[in-house]
Order: sequence, then C-alpha cells, then structure tokens
Amino acid sequence: MFKVNEKDFEYRYGDNGPKYLMKGPRLNFALVQFMPGQSFKAHYHNIMEENFYILNGKIDIVVDGVVHTLAEGDMIHIEPKEIHFCINNYSEPVKMVSVLGPHQQVDKVEVDDYTYDPNNKA
Repeated sequence: MFKVNEKDFEYRYGDNGPKYLMKGPRLNFALVQFMPGQSFKAHYHNIMEENFYILNGKIDIVVDGVVHTLAEGDMIHIEPKEIHFCINNYSEPVKMVSVLGPHQQVDKVEVDDYTYDPNNKA
C-alpha cells in the first residue's frame, strides 16, 4: 500500500503532458493535462491498453484515424496496436486520468508523419 498526492509530481512538459502518480508494477496511473492547442505525438502500445477518463474540459482523441470528442465524465478505452493521440482543439485546458496496463517498462511506439482527416468523427 502507498499513498501519494498529485501536488508532489510534475507534468512532463511543465504545464502539460502526463504526471505519473504510479508506474508499475501492474499498471500505470497518470493525470494528463493539455492547454488549448496542445497535443502529443501519435503512437501505439504493443502490449498495454490505455484508458482515458475526462475530469474536466474537452479533448479530441484520435484512434486509428477516427476523431472522438470527449468531455467531462467520458471515458475511452484504447486497445494495444491502435494508433492514438490527443489534441486540445478547444479554448479551455483539459485534465484527464490515464490508466495503462499491464505495466511494461518500454511499450510505446511513436508513429512518424501520422496524418488523419479531422472531419472523420465518431
């Protein structure tokens, strides 16, 4: 058992990206924040599945080329090998929970030159 407080951790890129409160041994748990206009590079995981739960704000999560717009209270589950990324196309920050499992030390594969049609919405 252990207890942590998010105030003791920092976002990877200052005001945005993941803030891991736990990495392993069975899963990763992070808070993720994006300011308006911010995103991260398209990628997939070979083994881990990823879940995002939106705490506040609104975000577009692109999965295999399909844009899913999520807002407070929404959750999305992403299977291994599904190419995905998030982009905040809105005027407010978004904060969400990310849970990845089963934990792997290295499992993220970045996808270069990933393109998608922003009008291909779910």
